[in-house]
Amino acid sequence: MEIFMRALLALLLIAVPTAAFAHTGHGDTSGFLHGFMHPVGGIDHILAMVAVGVFAYVLGGKALWLVPLSFVAMMAVGFLLGVGQIEVPFVELGIALSSVVIGGAAALGRPMPVVAASALVGVFAIFHGHAHGAEMPVDASGLEYAAGFIVATALLHVAGIGAAMGVSKLVGKYGRTVAQVAGGVFALGGIGVLAGWL
Repeated sequence: MEIFMRALLALLLIAVPTAAFAHTGHGDTSGFLHGFMHPVGGIDHILAMVAVGVFAYVLGGKALWLVPLSFVAMMAVGFLLGVGQIEVPFVELGIALSSVVIGGAAALGRPMPVVAASALVGVFAIFHGHAHGAEMPVDASGLEYAAGFIVATALLHVAGIGAAMGVSKLVGKYGRTVAQVAGGVFALGGIGVLAGWL
C-alpha cells in the first residue's frame, strides 16, 4: 500500500507541473494539453475512469493498483489502433457501456480474481484508447498527446481510489458499502449517457 501511495504521489508531482505549463499553441505542449483534456472533456470518459478507481478500491489488495494499470496499458493499445486507423466496432457504445459494467461490478462487490478484473477493465480501455487515437489533432505530437491522456486517465483513477479511501475513513466499517453505492451511481450515469440524458 505504501508503494502504491508513493507511486501516486510521484505521478502527481510529474503531472502537475507539466499541466501548468501546457499552453495551447506552444509546440509539443499543445499535444500534451489536447491529450490531457480529452478524457476530462466528456462525462462518458470521466464516469468510466473514476469507476475504475472505485472498482479497484472495492476489490482491494493487488487489484488496487493492477486494475488501473491494466486499464492504462490496454488504453495505450487502443490508442495505437485508433492512430493506425484500424477499425474497432462499436467504440462509442463500448465507451458508454464501460461505466455501466465497471460501475455495476463495483456495486455488486463480488470477489473477483485480479486477472479477471484486469481483463474486464482492459476490454473497455481499448474503446477509450481508440477514441483518443482516432480523435487526435493532426498537428499534435503523438507522444505528448498520449502522455496527456494517460496522465489524465491515471489522475481520474486516483480520484476514484482517493475518494473511496477518504469516505471509508469517514464512515469506518461502511466504507466499502458506500463505495459499492458509488459504483451503482456510475452505472446509472452510464445508462444516462446511453439514453442521451447526460
